Amino acid sequence: MQSKTNIKTLIIASICVFSINLSQAQTISDSILRYGIEVKIPPKKYVWDWGQAVFLEAVNQKYYATTTVDKQKYLDYVKTAMDVNFAKANGRTPNAIVSGLGMAMFARETKDDRYREKALAIYNDYKQIIKSKNGGVSHRTNIIQLWDDTIYMIAMYLFEMYKLTGDKKYLDDFMEQYKIHKEILEDKKTGFWVHGWNGEDKEFDDSCCMVGWDLNPERKSHEFWGRGNGWIMMSIADALTIFPKTSPEWKILKADLIKMTANLPALQNKETGHWYQLPFHPSDSLNYQESSCTAMFSYAILTGLQQNILSKKTFLPVVQKAYSGLRKYSIKSNNSPYLIPTKICTGTCIGDKNYYYHRKIVDGKDFGLGIFAMFYQKYAEAGL
Repeated sequence: MQSKTNIKTLIIASICVFSINLSQAQTISDSILRYGIEVKIPPKKYVWDWGQAVFLEAVNQKYYATTTVDKQKYLDYVKTAMDVNFAKANGRTPNAIVSGLGMAMFARETKDDRYREKALAIYNDYKQIIKSKNGGVSHRTNIIQLWDDTIYMIAMYLFEMYKLTGDKKYLDDFMEQYKIHKEILEDKKTGFWVHGWNGEDKEFDDSCCMVGWDLNPERKSHEFWGRGNGWIMMSIADALTIFPKTSPEWKILKADLIKMTANLPALQNKETGHWYQLPFHPSDSLNYQESSCTAMFSYAILTGLQQNILSKKTFLPVVQKAYSGLRKYSIKSNNSPYLIPTKICTGTCIGDKNYYYHRKIVDGKDFGLGIFAMFYQKYAEAGL
């Protein structure tokens, strides 16, 4: 009798702990979003660029996850951010097109043709972006280069356009670019992607990349950057929730998620739950634990668990360790009413190991707020 009582007590305790974690995750996501909305990126100061668009996607996801009276404030945020940028809104580069997700989302929710037409105009811009010989959308306008970042930037917009119109061409566009970029950037052994490839036989100094990063026969980088692969994993994760499970696209994406996440448990820091700036070199003295890729990998793992693609026995402890580690080591409050993500690698272009190891670490970056908010929101919703 005593044994049965103890077992019952343990089960109840486990349920309570899990419930507390879910509640905490929701609180963390909400606080980070409030910091972005009220302090860092108020809607009237929204800038039409990729970093703030990642935060916009977090607001977008929060809107659809909210059933309370707070729901309207997230829609209002999207409207104001779109209105202040309406005249300049465009899709002439991957980093520009991404903010178009707001136009598509607002048009879908309000049935307002003005925003729908703008969203369609952004797509027309997108179709004019210069491409590589194999059809890949160039990350740059003045030289043809394929970057892994591009996939997430176009995905956020194209997925919203599909939801707005129901037209499968937007999913076809995504999958076409995913396959083209993957063909060039993926490492066949690990499934990880190198950061970029130069499609031209000339150099271009953009004052961000390391000069000469492409001086090799393949004309591409050789490093697997953490956040770069985070963009790919998050793209796959979101796509898996959109494509039908019976489709060939879903099966491709499923296999790629399994392959990309296979090495993550062994590469995770066992004490902090973080992954590294260059994940495959955790023992390098100059390498550092980086929070944004940690949240991104965890977001993708959560989706894999929700979709019954990844093993709970293997990956649930991994994502729980990341959840706790990020909260303990990479979120601060500074005696303010907000929680603020820290230990984020700043905006980064392409280089060698030394280049990535010396990228500045910053706090409260716009895209970091979005990434953290999306991870903690997904954790709260996971119910695993």
